[in-house]
This record gives sequence, structure tokens and C-alpha cells, in this order.
Amino acid sequence: MFSILVLHGPNLNLLGQREPGIYGSATLEDINGLLEREALGLQVKISILQSNHEGALVDAVHSAWGQHQGILINAGAYTHTSVAIRDALAGVKIPTVEVHLSNIYRREAFRHHSYIAPIAIGQISGFGSDSYLLGLRALVNHLNN
Repeated sequence: MFSILVLHGPNLNLLGQREPGIYGSATLEDINGLLEREALGLQVKISILQSNHEGALVDAVHSAWGQHQGILINAGAYTHTSVAIRDALAGVKIPTVEVHLSNIYRREAFRHHSYIAPIAIGQISGFGSDSYLLGLRALVNHLNN
């Protein structure tokens, strides 16, 4: 059974109240529940962490080595700023899928650049909560093949 680390970055703890016109009305608990149910159906184990702190996310990536076979990450704003998270993901060489609730390419120009995308196996954005489910399915499919 594969084990997947799910990482939620800064401000995602505010989902459901933070700019629902952009991020939707689902809370982080709602999304985590969807992921847990999907993981059961896919017969994988998931571990979930949300942090507003870059170092905590880097530490989680480092700790994933030898424990998890895949990483599903919504790094939030750190997507566009964090070389440290990018380097951690590249360093552990665990297959990673980047997800975003909103379509980052239809938003402000600074959101169009991702430090994670070049080292991820794929990126899914713009489908709200479904971005996470699509990302998890794609990651598990990649691991199975």
C-alpha cells in the first residue's frame, strides 16, 4: 500500500472564509475529508499536514523520505516564492503533484510562476476541491505504473 504525504501551505487553514469567490466555500476539513475518502477507494494511506511556516513544510518533505512514496502539495503562496520547498522536493526525489484550488494562470502575474512545477510530475489547478482529488488520482496512477 502506497503512502502519500499531503501538504497544505499558508492560509489554507482559512478556506471557507477566505475569499470564497476565488477559493470556494469548502473548508480545509472538507477537503481533507474528501481526500481521506478518495484514498480509501484508491487503497492508499495519506498523511496530512497544513502549516503557515515554510520551515515546517521543508521539514515535512525531508521526513517523507523513506516513509512516503508520493507527495501531493498545495504550497499556497510559497509556490511562487520558495526555493527552499522546491529544493527539498528535488532533494528527496519523491514523485510530487502540485495542486491549486484556483487557476493560478488566470490570476495576478506573480502567481503565474511556480518554483515547484519544474520538478513535479504534474500540476493541476483551477478545479477547486477537485484539484486535490484529481491530483491524488494522478499521483496514485503514476505510482502504480
